[in-house]
Amino acid sequence: MVWSLFVPGKNSFPVPAVAKAAPIKTGAEQTEKYLPYLKGKRVAILANPTTVIGKTHLVDSLSRLGITIVKVFGPEHGFRGNASAGVVVGDETDPATGIRVISLYGKKNKPSKEDLADVDIMIYDLQDVGCRFYTNINALSRLMEACYENNKELLILDRPNPNGYLIDGPILDMKFKSGIGMFPLPMSHGLTVGEFAMMANGEGWLANKVKCKLKIIPVANYTHDMAYTLPVSPSPNLNTQQAVMLYPSTCLFEGTYLNHGRGTLFPFTVIGSPELKGKYEFSYTPTSIKGMAETPLFMNQVCYGLDLRNYDVEQLRKSKQVNLKWMMELYQASPYKEKFFDSSLSREMGVIERLAGNALFRKQIIAGASEKEIRQSWEPGLSQYKLMRKKYLLYP
Repeated sequence: MVWSLFVPGKNSFPVPAVAKAAPIKTGAEQTEKYLPYLKGKRVAILANPTTVIGKTHLVDSLSRLGITIVKVFGPEHGFRGNASAGVVVGDETDPATGIRVISLYGKKNKPSKEDLADVDIMIYDLQDVGCRFYTNINALSRLMEACYENNKELLILDRPNPNGYLIDGPILDMKFKSGIGMFPLPMSHGLTVGEFAMMANGEGWLANKVKCKLKIIPVANYTHDMAYTLPVSPSPNLNTQQAVMLYPSTCLFEGTYLNHGRGTLFPFTVIGSPELKGKYEFSYTPTSIKGMAETPLFMNQVCYGLDLRNYDVEQLRKSKQVNLKWMMELYQASPYKEKFFDSSLSREMGVIERLAGNALFRKQIIAGASEKEIRQSWEPGLSQYKLMRKKYLLYP
């Protein structure tokens, strides 16, 4: 609390004035902390459309400030973010800057020795959303390995986690390790990418338990519980703040025979199926949308189900839990329960074990287990993770 000036005779009691919180500043915005470190060095950046300072891309900003950027690496969705989820991305020359862009979501998933031969320092600056199944942390781990293998330092410009308040879900059973889950994390891990990098180093999660040389520019004026609205959509199908906040809960529906909004302009905020006609009034029709979902599940069919576009996400923030009730409700409403988790029915479906992270979740939903029973099965792993996480926190 900040107190206003007390003047005897004019005000009998000191009147409290509300202190204005200092604004959050991303690592990238704090150029004074890392520009001197980059001067005279050949720089490479792993970047996408979220790699910004204000409204300007970091690559453009650093180039104007006299930093030599020799190449850019692009993750899933590409450097400019115009590729759909899971679509292979090729190398290219960025038309805006003329800089060579090397895809890490195509023929290879980490920089080669040749790629890094003319690089003095590597920068990672991607906005994450705090979930195990969001692939940016996988790209970061492989980049860390490549930097170690080629004796390069990695500079991480940290960004807030919009779901930083949330640490929930089963710890990944490594039997189900995949491209949407590479590390023993809960579904929602409550870390920034800087904290994750420290954890990956410290817990020996990189190949051969190597440790990458890191330099991290932390976010200023940030705590994990802070609400943070993303200035740029982190990927084509997380195109609203509502989708970002619902994602830890609704991404699980990628492992069900339900459309979760792909093929609409509001993915991850609606869930439905043609088979739920008569069970729900709300309906929508997925279509082919280039750059978002070319062949969505139930394309051009009317889907009936849940509309979460106006759901109060503050309820999630207060509960500090992913919402399991939607999954339980839609399974019970499904007239063809044998189809619900059958990933052989569509190439657009994922495997629920890989998303949830264990073999139990499917069985629990089918058996009608209570939410309490499901959550109890996540222990003691979740509590042990929360304790281990404390060693790597950069923020309260």
